[in-house]
Order: sequence, then C-alpha cells, then structure tokens
Amino acid sequence: MSTTASLFVSGPDRRGLVAQISGFIFQNNGNILHSDHHIDAESGLFLNRVEFEIDAFKTPRAEIGAQFAPVAASLGMEWSLRFSDEKQKVAVFVTKYDHCLWDLLLRARSGELRGEIALVVSNHPDLEPVAHQFGVPYAVFPITPENKRAQEEKEIALLEEHQIDLIVLARYLQIFSSEFTARYPNRVINIHDSFLPAFIGARPYHRAYERGVKLIGATSHYVTDTLDDGPIIEQDVMRVSHRDSVADLMRKGRDLERIVLARAVKLHLEHRVLAYGRKTVVFD
Repeated sequence: MSTTASLFVSGPDRRGLVAQISGFIFQNNGNILHSDHHIDAESGLFLNRVEFEIDAFKTPRAEIGAQFAPVAASLGMEWSLRFSDEKQKVAVFVTKYDHCLWDLLLRARSGELRGEIALVVSNHPDLEPVAHQFGVPYAVFPITPENKRAQEEKEIALLEEHQIDLIVLARYLQIFSSEFTARYPNRVINIHDSFLPAFIGARPYHRAYERGVKLIGATSHYVTDTLDDGPIIEQDVMRVSHRDSVADLMRKGRDLERIVLARAVKLHLEHRVLAYGRKTVVFD
C-alpha cells in the first residue's frame, strides 16, 4: 500500500476552506483518498481531515508541513500532519485487571493495531507474566501517597527513553498529576467502566445494580486534569436485566471495556480523532 498523509485542520468556519485545502494537495500532485469535515454549529468551528497519497507529491515529505503552514496561517487555522507508515509506540498502564491488557496485546500481535506495544507499566507486579509472554518489557512503580510524584517522574523518564507516542490506561487505577497530563495532551487514553457521565468514580457496577439499570456501558476518552471528564472517543452499551447479578454486570462490562478501548486505540493510531475543547470529532 502506498504511504498516505492525514492532514487535520481546525479553525473558524468561512467560505472556500475545502477548496483551498484540497487545492494545496492538487497543486502538489497529491491524490486524495478520503476527505471529511464537520462544522460545529455552536462554536462556528470548521474541523477537517484529508488523507492523501504522497508517493508522487511534488513537495518532499519532510517539507509538506512547512509548505502548508502559510496556507493554514492565512486561513486562521490550526493544523497537524501524520503519516501512515509511522508506527507509533504504545505504553500500556495496568494495575491488576488483565482483560484489557490481554486484548490489546493479542490485537497488536495480529497486526490489527497500527502501532507497537513497546512497554507495560504497573504499580503491581501481578501482570508481568502476561507482558513477558508477548516479549514486552514490564516496569513496576509501586505508588503510595508519599512517593506518587517521584514515581511519576521515573515513569516519565522511562516513557521518554522508549520514545512512547501513546499511553493507554487499561484499567490503571491511579490518578495522574496535572503535570503528567499536561505533558501528554490527547496522548493518554482511558477506559471507564460505565457510560459517562453516569456512575463516575468507584464501584460503578454496584451502583448500577442498586439503581436497577437496564443498560450498562463503557467509555473511552482522553485523560485531562478533571477526573473522567476528557474528550470522549468511543462508547458502547449492552442491555442487562433484573436477573443479572453484580457479577453478571461486571462480566458483561469487561467485554464492553475490551471492545471500546480497542476501538478508541485503533482510531487514535489510524489518525482519525480530532480533539477540540471537551469534544472530539471521529472521522470514519
């Protein structure tokens, strides 16, 4: 398959934006494969993703961004550029729950994810055998209230050493500091075991059972300073009934968590998510 570039553009809506963006690609002999845009009516914001082939592009790959920057500036737009052959490195953070870790490792091995799981990080040693079965390094940083900040610094150093592009919290039951999240904006994906914004915080399935819910869900989102309030990437639900126990809800919930987290990670690695404010646009 030919190498493609994904160009994301966002800014105030105005006439002729699509024509000027596609015109830049046409003038460079690029072939557009996918083009999609969305206008947020409330904010008047234009959000656009264009994927195009670069094999015959007139401007050298390393200079495409610099050539497009004046076009974006003239339109008052923010932009970013990603290439399909750049294999991103992923770090998976876990505690003791293993279902999402197994799922991601298996999907990565089968080639389903456009990225490499290069590192597993935990505050417990329990899941080290899982990572080692897939030949992935496993690092343990025990967390206490007294050492939390110091351990975060060590984690950051390890992430930088491995040149990690994306951090996935596969049921990692620790809260990062604001300094950590600021360092990786829209690069930390979490899975939340409920259909946000309902039942945030601890023991969501117990609370759902107490309320007699008929639907349970899972939400995957980018991590921000505010707990479980980052831009949502993917969600799904499953019907349950009064016959289901808490254990049934948790079992069904684990299935949802695997699927929803995998979808979110896949969308991010394929450069299909554009975050803005507290929202995302997911280009299919």
